[in-house]
Order: sequence, then C-alpha cells, then structure tokens
Amino acid sequence: MPASEPTILATSIGFFSRRRGPWDWRPGPVFDLAAELAGAGPEPRMCFLGQAEGDQPTTLTALYGAFAGTPFRLSHLNLFPMPNVEDIRAHLLAQDVVWVGGGSVANLLAVWRVHGLDEILRECWEAGVVLGGVSAGSVCWHVGGATDSYGPTLRPFTAGLGFLPYGNGVHYDSEEQRRPLIQQLVADGTLPPTAHCTDDGVGLVYRGTTLVEAVADRAGALAYEVSRDAEGTVTETTIIPRLLG
Repeated sequence: MPASEPTILATSIGFFSRRRGPWDWRPGPVFDLAAELAGAGPEPRMCFLGQAEGDQPTTLTALYGAFAGTPFRLSHLNLFPMPNVEDIRAHLLAQDVVWVGGGSVANLLAVWRVHGLDEILRECWEAGVVLGGVSAGSVCWHVGGATDSYGPTLRPFTAGLGFLPYGNGVHYDSEEQRRPLIQQLVADGTLPPTAHCTDDGVGLVYRGTTLVEAVADRAGALAYEVSRDAEGTVTETTIIPRLLG
C-alpha cells in the first residue's frame, strides 16, 4: 500500500557504525519509520539515490552490506555514467521508499533535472511513495537552504525542488556558521519566511506540505522553526522530537 497522503521524511540522520569507517554500517530506526509511513508490507521496497556524491561504488557496497539480513528489498538508481535501470519512472513508482544520500545538493539537482527526475519524483510523491533522505537528501525537497556544494564556505542554495515551501537547515548543530546563515537567509528573504532545521540525528515528517512531527535517533538532539514576521524579525522556536526506538 502507498502512503495515505504525500509524505516526505527530511533528515540529518545517517547510518550507525559499529566501528569507524564506511564498511560496518547498520540501518538506524529512521528507515523503519520510512517503511511505516509508506504503509509498506513485510518486505519494504526502498531505492537509494546517490547522485549527490556521484554514485560512488563504495557507498553502494556499504549500503547493501548494511541492509543484508534485513527485511528491506533494496535497490539503487545510478545516473553516472548512465542510468542502470531501463525505465526510471516505473522503477521509482514501484518503491515504498526513495532514499537520497548526502553530498552536493547543487550537483544532485542539476543531474536530476537533466534526467527528468524532478517530474518523476513529484509523481512518486503524489502517488504515495515516501521520499526521504539525509543532508542534501533533505534540502532537495525544500525551496533551499545553506550548502557547501560550491566549496568549504557555506553559501545560499535556492534551486530545490520546492515540494515543501520552506527553507531547510541540516546539521544545524554541527558547524558554527550554519545557524546564523540560515537565520540571515530567512531574514533577508533569500529563503521563504519559514525554515525548518535539524540537528544531527533529527528528522522531519511532512504529510502533504504540513510538518506533522520531528523524530530523533538520539537523545538531546532538536529541531527548530526559524520564522520571519511582517516586521522582518526572525524568531527561532525549538521543536522537541519524538525519540525513535
């Protein structure tokens, strides 16, 4: 069964690692939540999109290793150097969850648009496929946010898909420049008058375009709403997430 209404799970949540390095990942509870939101059966179908880091083979190796032995029926869509599935639209519409990895959100959106994924993903969203992701895979669904796609200094990004009519701040607690930049971009109108932000370990659940809850895979991590009023004053409001089991 598809989700009961268009659903997005936009996060700063990645995988857990039992040891340092990318070769011992294990899925956190956010993936079970995505399957639950999708109304998936006992073997949730999830497709991974890794274009934000150029479809790295090492990431796919770690990813398939992480989900080995789980109920998930994992697949992936590569676009480098060419699509690895014959019918992208049919493949993505057959999923319960589409999960987008982190990396360069600017490169991600550029490649998606060349291949028509902007339109395909909107169709998936409207059909009840849960769209989710981490970092670039969170910002992409929004109007925009802050990105290091252009170099180590964070810069504004406003070329998101805009399924969600908000700004988005990921890793809000991890770098000193992220919080003030998001607030500045909301204040000066570069971003919409509302932005939703997540500390590492936090995700946002949207039904349609409404934020219905924040969730976390660790204690103490928070979400935030940054908003601008008619006078141009910016306010940051804390959102306490539900801790995932």
